[in-house]
Amino acid sequence: MPPVIHPIILCGGSGTRLWPRSRAVKPKPFLPLVGNATLFEAALARCADPAVFAAPTVVTGRDHLDHVAAQSRGVAGVQIIVEPAARNTAPAIALAAARLPADAIMLVCPSDHHIGDEAAFVRAAHAAATLAADGWMVAFGIEAKSPETGFGYILQGAAIGQGGYRIERFVEKPDRARAEQFLAAGGYSWNGGIFAFRAGDYLAELGCHRPEMARLVRKSVDEGIVDGAHFHPDAKAFAAIEPDSVDYAVMENTAQAAVVAADMAWSDIGNWNALQEARARDDAGNHVTGRAELIDCSNVMVESDGPRVSVIGLHDVVVVVDGDEVLVVSAAGAQQVGKLDGAKFQ
Repeated sequence: MPPVIHPIILCGGSGTRLWPRSRAVKPKPFLPLVGNATLFEAALARCADPAVFAAPTVVTGRDHLDHVAAQSRGVAGVQIIVEPAARNTAPAIALAAARLPADAIMLVCPSDHHIGDEAAFVRAAHAAATLAADGWMVAFGIEAKSPETGFGYILQGAAIGQGGYRIERFVEKPDRARAEQFLAAGGYSWNGGIFAFRAGDYLAELGCHRPEMARLVRKSVDEGIVDGAHFHPDAKAFAAIEPDSVDYAVMENTAQAAVVAADMAWSDIGNWNALQEARARDDAGNHVTGRAELIDCSNVMVESDGPRVSVIGLHDVVVVVDGDEVLVVSAAGAQQVGKLDGAKFQ
């Protein structure tokens, strides 16, 4: 029998690159951007089969707690850990690990990604869990289909069975020329931020490589408060943690880093271009949500929550109308949306 998998759903961030649709009061995970379910609801649904997955643990901040509680209502056994402060992914995962048995297999998933092939996701989760049960710290390697410069990459090394490979190295976000070299060389995949490991193994690695973080996480859990399905770590101890990501704190330091291939129609929905690609489009590559008319356009996405939008003769453009805010951005400029004053101070 394959090991039972404990989903850990990380739910934070403000989604500024999808402004003005995504705002601080209701950021990207809680919006129905692809289909009728929100990205957070879809993340929970992917891990809902009780034959494969245990009840999920959601790690979120106070600002998102109401959304998490509302959108996870009806999910049997869900536990919510409420971070007193944002300290990046390494301590967030450690909070969940400290609340689980040491031999529990954790599957760490962002709450704001889209996965179009859920069966492939489950197959990758099984493979990763099997490796994790043998002590490996496993990353999902998303099949690199284009020379993306917005993702980190993973170079696979020697095979270790069960469809897994040692990780030769992690690579920071490359420039375009280097990303093209990665695709031509083969053996590189995107780092999608999905990981599997035993709870005790994660805490042990954290203790080796970030001992003060591990100590403070343990203190914040030991002195935390249980309130029904909610757990509140001690705020003072947790606030003293130096922020760090799971990649830097653990995965790039452990000698047990492994990767499993995951070709599952994945997108991080990291900007308006990525969202457009994840949605169904017409033969010209256009997508319309709301009231709009397009003439002689290609690769144009229009999203309006009310006013009618008319677009003529444009290509590779996104137009968003949300309340009293309007965004018009080219495909080339989509990565810069988060720099707008409106996105920063929403």
